[in-house]
Amino acid sequence: MHIAILEDDTAQAQLVQSYLSDAGHQSTSFNTGKSMLAALARDHGFNMLILDWEVPDISGLDVLRWVRTTLGQALPVLFLTSRTHEEDLVQGLQAGADDYMMKPIRRGELTARVTALLRRIAPSPQQEAPFSLAVYDIDPAQERISLNGEAIELAPKEYELALLFFHNPDRLFSRDVLSSKVWNREIPATSRTLDTHLSNIRRKLQLRPEHGVRLVSSYALGYRLELLANQQEASAL
Repeated sequence: MHIAILEDDTAQAQLVQSYLSDAGHQSTSFNTGKSMLAALARDHGFNMLILDWEVPDISGLDVLRWVRTTLGQALPVLFLTSRTHEEDLVQGLQAGADDYMMKPIRRGELTARVTALLRRIAPSPQQEAPFSLAVYDIDPAQERISLNGEAIELAPKEYELALLFFHNPDRLFSRDVLSSKVWNREIPATSRTLDTHLSNIRRKLQLRPEHGVRLVSSYALGYRLELLANQQEASAL
């Protein structure tokens, strides 16, 4: 796999490249946001991006926003950051990052996170067919969920979380299971990351009884997308 790295610290960039090389990946490093954007605007052939947040001229966050707006959701993006405030991490995830890793860089963790993200784009033997639930149409090939025929714009992790619920109506998921399946790691109970994403999909997808579903939460037990039996039941709620 060919991975693009945005990192203005030469020593850090070389360290990441050496870890990726040992794991069998090719990589190209960029020390400014502009140089990376120029490469991405061409037929770049990258399979994944690793972005530092703080770089000269254009921040990693702005590069990410350009990628999601211009190239779509398919390209996996991992943030390497020294920022530890939760609001920064949530901002990066909501902008479209698939995962993040705190500095200092650890070989084993970097390799594991890269492997998990690249697994997303590995070709599958059979493409999953579109399906419907209540008034929602889900097209996994296009990573698209539509409500009454209108496509709803979702961030990558919002889509993955919604898809998990739509695949498993009436199944109760604990916070730990949701964190593991969507983020590939445990999210601390004190973090608002999962709650923010749940709130976003409830609002954006209008998961309400009038649409035949409702997202039920119990802090102690977990979360479940209930499929209401009929319109009379939905109207009574």
